[in-house]
Amino acid sequence: MEKMPDKFEKASVPVQVIKINPAGASGVEDRVVVEKALTVYLNGEEFVTMICSPGQERELVTGFLCSEGVVSRPEELANMSFDHGEGLVWVETAGKSGLSEKLFLKRYLTSCCGKGRSSFYFANDARMARKIESDLKLTPRQALYFSSLLEEKSELFHLTGGVHSGALASRQGFDCFAFDIGRHNVLDKLYGWAFAQGYDLSREVLVFSGRISSEILIKTAKMGCPIIVARSAPTDLALDLARELGITVIGFARRDRLNLYTHPERVLVNP
Repeated sequence: MEKMPDKFEKASVPVQVIKINPAGASGVEDRVVVEKALTVYLNGEEFVTMICSPGQERELVTGFLCSEGVVSRPEELANMSFDHGEGLVWVETAGKSGLSEKLFLKRYLTSCCGKGRSSFYFANDARMARKIESDLKLTPRQALYFSSLLEEKSELFHLTGGVHSGALASRQGFDCFAFDIGRHNVLDKLYGWAFAQGYDLSREVLVFSGRISSEILIKTAKMGCPIIVARSAPTDLALDLARELGITVIGFARRDRLNLYTHPERVLVNP
């Protein structure tokens, strides 16, 4: 079995498995990803339990709170403390509980007919997702390079097959890389890192290993990333939302091919 890099040691564990193929059966040691629960207490009250991979927990919690609109500026995070053994985190924010906390996981009800904001399932999504205006552009070659680089860096996936990966990319390459068993968690970890660093995400490309669902697209909009490059497929609802929210969606970016679905003006096909 390929040696586990030290940086991924806590994110996987060895197991005994019987592998069966046309040549027969054999017992070997393999690795599977670790799944843990992280319960967030917000200003003294239980807020949410997140199922995630170990690592980048601070970024995960920060990104999640940003994505839900609980905090919008770094100074609003007054304190964050962890009990990693018990899977607990306590967050204190500056100020009273706000509308975002009250609307968390509340269904978004609308009388609107057809497409548009009736496509949003939750109130905070409809309230916070805004159309992205950005003149950021890239070439197909850059998009394919970012996808290839993500595949190269996804070591834990290659060893276990059990995680998603994502990155924030710019002209310099990857500014941040994250992995997790949860697709949404990957974006929250990236968002949390960028939030703490003060990055302008309207100048960053989001690179993602998995399928672009409506939830992934909405998180992309909340982050403010104008372009998402994925190695897998989008859904129809994700594309409807991308058109409305001004996001360029690139899917199936593998080897020397990609599919460009929405807002093609940001892709320099013939530069």
